[in-house]
Amino acid sequence: MCTTCGCGNSQTYMNGKAMPSHRHLDKPLRYRPLAQPIHGHTPISVAADHPSRTIHPGTGIAGTHAAGISQARIVKIERDILAKNNQYAAQNRRYLSKHGIFALNLVSSPGSGKTTLLVKTIQMLRDKFPIAVIEGDQQTDRDAARIRATGVPVIQINTGKGCHLDAHMVGRAMQQLPLQHDSLLLIENVGNLVCPSSFDLGEAHKVVILSVTEGEDKPLKYPDMFLASSLMLLNKCDLLPYLTFDIDLALEYAHRIHPELPVIQVSATQGSGMPAWVDWIAAGCRCATAAKPHLQATDPSLD
Repeated sequence: MCTTCGCGNSQTYMNGKAMPSHRHLDKPLRYRPLAQPIHGHTPISVAADHPSRTIHPGTGIAGTHAAGISQARIVKIERDILAKNNQYAAQNRRYLSKHGIFALNLVSSPGSGKTTLLVKTIQMLRDKFPIAVIEGDQQTDRDAARIRATGVPVIQINTGKGCHLDAHMVGRAMQQLPLQHDSLLLIENVGNLVCPSSFDLGEAHKVVILSVTEGEDKPLKYPDMFLASSLMLLNKCDLLPYLTFDIDLALEYAHRIHPELPVIQVSATQGSGMPAWVDWIAAGCRCATAAKPHLQATDPSLD
């Protein structure tokens, strides 16, 4: 359960089949053998009786709130949940790193154009690296069907009421994917700028996508996500002539939260900025491949 919003109280499905519970780390994840290489939710509202006063229910030590639960109890629950998740994430990361697999966790609010961007990215890179995809949504497999049409392997995870992927879900998906050495794993998280910021999946980087059809102040409203990310993609830039979106202000807000955050302006539909984005990915893939021999020599487990 996520102490921020209470998600996770429903069944999770992977490719239409119910996933087992993961209460205890009694057994390590067993990944599918690799194929040979081809080449704080903090609601802020204005009190009705005092329109000029802002209420911050999440200003206690937990940085969030839950009705009927003390701040100290919330802190303990969240620590327990994240500690278990981080164990799975560390296991995922060791496996990915040891086999030269560069994994990215794509995060954004709903409607930012993640899937369109993902399809375009795959089309530009599929001849350079083996690619696999993990799709996260609360319901339906529509996005997975769009990815499957590109010809790359994809696993759909439906989280039900859950508002984010966690490391155990991703590890189970990795077990089923035909992952290859020296490849690229793209993870499209559930559309949400809150909870995914707290859950490490074992990825090399989080990449936050902000579209120009959203407000410039998203980084200020959801700072944890922008702080946790290694790159920001400003998407749908082809629509700028029809909007009042202020790019300079959006960048100022993003860098106020994360001063060193790189930003690439892209249009997935028209292709502008996409070469810089795929070059960034390609550089990461090369680094992951170069680091693999050292990791294999120092860690004989997880073959």
